[in-house]
Amino acid sequence: MRSLRPDEAEARIAAGELRVVDVRSPAEFENLGHIPGAVLLPLGLFAVAPATLADDGPPWLVCCEHGIRSARAVAILEQAGLTGALNLAGGMDQWRGAREFTAGEPFGPHGPNAWVVGQADLWPRRGRALDVACGRGRHALLLAGAGLTVTAVDRDADRLAALRESAQRLGLDLEVSQRDLEAGDNPFGTETWDLIVVVNYLHRPLFPHLIRALSPGGLLIYETFTRRQAESGHPRRPEYLLEDGELQERVRPLEVLREREGRYDERWVASLAARRGAATI
Repeated sequence: MRSLRPDEAEARIAAGELRVVDVRSPAEFENLGHIPGAVLLPLGLFAVAPATLADDGPPWLVCCEHGIRSARAVAILEQAGLTGALNLAGGMDQWRGAREFTAGEPFGPHGPNAWVVGQADLWPRRGRALDVACGRGRHALLLAGAGLTVTAVDRDADRLAALRESAQRLGLDLEVSQRDLEAGDNPFGTETWDLIVVVNYLHRPLFPHLIRALSPGGLLIYETFTRRQAESGHPRRPEYLLEDGELQERVRPLEVLREREGRYDERWVASLAARRGAATI
């Protein structure tokens, strides 16, 4: 692992030769100050980094308060196959450059979905998890890092191949499955999954399959866009947008444990966590 002294790092950041990711807590990031332009991705969420910190572009400089947590984060990136990451030697404790004291957002394009993480107390401690329309696999990696046996499903073969390689390098129990989720068949099996996660994806005919695929006591965590999202951004097509109150109706007869609907993190979404009962559905 290669480290940079703070003065070297400051010069290279000013020249546009480095991107910065800060692995401290949100409180440290805001109250102790951070390097201007830094991305906040706390070490506890860093399992998603191989899917979210792009390997193209300038190298990533990883920092924490004293250079210890950041060294662990760099090791994760290197093990996952992302090359070129650098550790800020001595951390922010030794940084003498400019600082900002604004709040950071760990749940953005570089982090996991806030709703999924917010339901972590409901996740099973062990068992099988399914990440539907996984994209680059940020939630699949997060769940596998939490000790679950994960299958990530998507139609993008290149993204799945990259996810598989990262998971193998990290020693995670994660498989990938390339499928067209809109082909019409049942892609998930019956009473198979202890946890199913769906984020930013909607294909209405899948809901009966998702419900049947949950094992007794299994948990569905779902969040996607509502029709008001079309007023401010993408997606805009009605088939990708939920009507008001629709998500709760779609998951019946699951028991809805938690739900919300409205504007969160600059997006109009509906979110829920719902559990399947022991009785056969």
